[in-house]
Amino acid sequence: MKKSISSYSAILILLLFGFSLQLKAAEELPAYYKVAELEMSLLEASQMVASTLADYGFEVIGSYSPENKKDYEVIAYTSADLQKICLRQDDRGALASILKVGLQKKGDKVFVSLLNPMYLFYAYLGDDADNYKNELSAIDKNIHTAMLQIGDEFEPFGGSKECDELKDYHFMAFMPRFDDPVELNEFSSFDEGVSMIRKNLEAGKGNTVKVYELLFPDEEIAIFGVALSDPENGEAYFLPIIGEDHIAAMPYEILLQGDEATMLHGKYRFALHWPELSMGEFMKIMSTPGDVEETMEKLTK
Repeated sequence: MKKSISSYSAILILLLFGFSLQLKAAEELPAYYKVAELEMSLLEASQMVASTLADYGFEVIGSYSPENKKDYEVIAYTSADLQKICLRQDDRGALASILKVGLQKKGDKVFVSLLNPMYLFYAYLGDDADNYKNELSAIDKNIHTAMLQIGDEFEPFGGSKECDELKDYHFMAFMPRFDDPVELNEFSSFDEGVSMIRKNLEAGKGNTVKVYELLFPDEEIAIFGVALSDPENGEAYFLPIIGEDHIAAMPYEILLQGDEATMLHGKYRFALHWPELSMGEFMKIMSTPGDVEETMEKLTK
C-alpha cells in the first residue's frame, strides 16, 4: 500500500512539474507598455526620460523624430551589462542590446511608451533568453524601476506573444524568422564596411539619417539605427497605415558582423513589432519590406 501511495505521489509530482513547465512556456509577453501621459512639452518629456535612464545606469545612444514629425520622438538606449549578455550570442544577438522608448505629443499630453525588453530578448536571443533569464530579468526590472519615475500606468498594448513562440517567431508558415536575415553586402573587411556605411549615412543616401551607431570593434560588430525619411515609401508612408503608437519599434537597423552587412527581413521584423495585425492589414504595406531592403542596400554600396 505504501508503495502504491509513493507511486501516486511520484506521478502527481511529475504532472505538477509538467504543468509548471506548460505555464512557463505559455507565459505571454506584451510587445509594448503605455507608461504615462505627461502634461508637459515633448522636449521636457524627452529630457526627463533621458536623464532618468542615465540615473539608472543606461546610456542613451540616439534619438529622432519618426516620419520627421515634430510631435514624435524615439529614444534608443542600452547598457554595458546588457551588451555583455547579448554579445554572447554570435547569431545577431547584439541587436537585442538596443531598446527604445516612444514619445507622442497628443493634444496637451505626451504619451510615453516602452518597447517591452523581455519581448525583444525572447525574440532576438531565443533559448539564451532562458539561459540568462536571471540577468536579463534584473535588467528588465531596472528599466521598469526607471520608467516608474516617469509614470506608473504600465498598460500593455500592441499585442502579445508567448515566450516560446517568440523564440522561433514567424508570421505564418514559410515566412522568414530571426535567423533568415537579408544579406545586404559583403566587404573586404569589417573596417571597410563601417567606413562605407558611415559615408553613405553622412551623405543621406536613400533619404536616410543615422539615429545611432553602436560599435564593438573587438567583436567586429556594428549596429546602425537608420531613419527611413523618404516621404513616398519610408516611415511617413507605412507607420500611419500599420500604427504610429508602435513608434518604439523604430528605427530600422543594419547589422555589420565581420565583413557582412545584413538586416532583419521586413516580413519578420514588422510582424514581430506589430503582432496584432492581420494578413489583410499587412497587405496594405506589401511593398515596404522590399523598399526597406532597397534603401539599406544603398547604404552598403
